[in-house]
Amino acid sequence: MESTLFSQIQRLFERTYHAVGLNLEECLIDRRRCRQLTALAGAQAQELSELARTFLRASGDRLHIGIYYSSWLIDQLEKHDPRHALHDANIRCLIAFVEEINHALHAALAFQRGARQIEDEAFLRHLELQAGVDTYLVLQLFVAFFRKPRRLTRKDRRWLRFHLFLRQDPRGYQSAELRQRYLETNLLARRYTRFLDSLSDMRRVEEIRLFHALDYERKRAHILALPAPRD
Repeated sequence: MESTLFSQIQRLFERTYHAVGLNLEECLIDRRRCRQLTALAGAQAQELSELARTFLRASGDRLHIGIYYSSWLIDQLEKHDPRHALHDANIRCLIAFVEEINHALHAALAFQRGARQIEDEAFLRHLELQAGVDTYLVLQLFVAFFRKPRRLTRKDRRWLRFHLFLRQDPRGYQSAELRQRYLETNLLARRYTRFLDSLSDMRRVEEIRLFHALDYERKRAHILALPAPRD
């Protein structure tokens, strides 16, 4: 059976970090269930993207995960498959697609390590920062796949960072908590990805695995202690 884009991305993350022990595609939910969970999640959830969302709920020693993608997003990825080419017409949809897989996987890994305060702001910022970093690296793989030799240019990296960290302005959120969360995590992820670009392939893998093991405050301190980036 041919693997799906979803399963390919999940396996990529698991090879980089740890196997999560479940098929995250089984956590996909439909629009009706998304509306129900959004209503239960409170006012902030109303401001989040309608293209894709991840829902998390802890119940004792079980973590419940729901991943939603709009039919429009799926249609766009089918019409403009990023495995054939990555460009302005499909990059935003691919970013949303990858980020939700990443949120679910890192939430599950953290829960398996004993994290239970999944609604804490620090935990949510941890997921957003990690998703920004990991999605950037995944996008690099897509771009490099179509390069001969498979090397990214400075222009490629700027294009990726623009779509990931600059295209959508977090200051548009009404919730001060959401504004602050996305402003800070976008800034940190952008700075950290510049640092990663300065490393060799082997050193980069070692670095992101060490980074993954840190909690949010230590991630933040680690990034802020790095030399000032130059683009």
